Amino acid sequence: MPDLRPALSAALPAVKSLPECADFTKTVTPYLPQLYDLPQNIFNNINNLEALQHVYLSTNPLVTGLGFALFLSVVVLIVSEINKNYSQVDRLWSILPVIYNSHYTLWAHLAGLPTQRMDHIMAVTILWGARLTFNYWRKGGYQIGSEDYRWNIVKDYAGPTAMFLFNVVFISLAQNILLFAVTTPTYVLLLCSRITGNELTTWDSLFSKLMFVFVLIEFFADQQQWNYHAAKNEYKKTAKVPKDYGYTREQLDRGFNTSGLWAWSRHPNFAAEQSVWVALYQWACWESETYVNWCFAAAFSYLVLFQGSTWLTELLSAQKYPDYKIYQQRVGRFLPKASTQSMEAPRDDAKGNGKAKEHTSKAVKATGSTKRR
Repeated sequence: MPDLRPALSAALPAVKSLPECADFTKTVTPYLPQLYDLPQNIFNNINNLEALQHVYLSTNPLVTGLGFALFLSVVVLIVSEINKNYSQVDRLWSILPVIYNSHYTLWAHLAGLPTQRMDHIMAVTILWGARLTFNYWRKGGYQIGSEDYRWNIVKDYAGPTAMFLFNVVFISLAQNILLFAVTTPTYVLLLCSRITGNELTTWDSLFSKLMFVFVLIEFFADQQQWNYHAAKNEYKKTAKVPKDYGYTREQLDRGFNTSGLWAWSRHPNFAAEQSVWVALYQWACWESETYVNWCFAAAFSYLVLFQGSTWLTELLSAQKYPDYKIYQQRVGRFLPKASTQSMEAPRDDAKGNGKAKEHTSKAVKATGSTKRR
């Protein structure tokens, strides 16, 4: 195979300092016109692997990723409208960021750039994707016809026309662009590697380990949730508290998990999920010696998306489970709060506690004593 590295000058900016690596006008804007010619270049060389490699390496890697995201948006839109199933992006959620970060790493290897940092990013992203893919699979997410229950709520509220527009703008396009955008800090880090070389910095070690810790938190949160619902399903079938899981009858009657990590956060998995991509963004900031850079928009949008998604999830949970509002008062949505209180503690709310006190008072008068549950 011929040396493809000469194409590097056409694909990457000649950055001279670390802050320049995060300069949108120098590292992104000049290469956006490549997006217009990319489809034609691929089509013209579709049967020539060597020529395709040259197209791949001579195109800015950020532009290649963006082009793939736009192409996929069209595919997802068509499939979702044919099937009237709006969980197509949900099925790709754990896969696409892995593809994008692996793409940056592959590009760096082919271009002869320093790759130790890129290999670390790809490795932790693969672990993130494997965990999320496995958890989505075991919940039945990849079964034919499966769809997130929240989309039915949105469909009933919006109606056919509004739902189609929502699908075009948000579900198919915006979400695909977001999954590409949250990996753009990797592009900044790729550019930084041209200056710092192949030696890992303190920030490389810190943020790669931090992202790994967040993935571990997600894993434990998911497993605790899985165990709880397995115990709850068994309890519903037998009316007996399963001994293998360690939950009490009161916890299972509640209907939602409030133990383990869930005793400190109402959504520990969501909190860690957002932290993974905020950490990647911060990694790019520290390496490029910038307090804020253009990748902030993607990280912030990811947080906004989870705020909206969590709000709808909790709205439905509060309607389904009587004690959920008490849970909301006692435990923080994502992060633990100073006033965090266990759901096993006595109630202080007016309605629940008032009824409990009234019941206890009558029991004392009738028996002269109280009995522990």
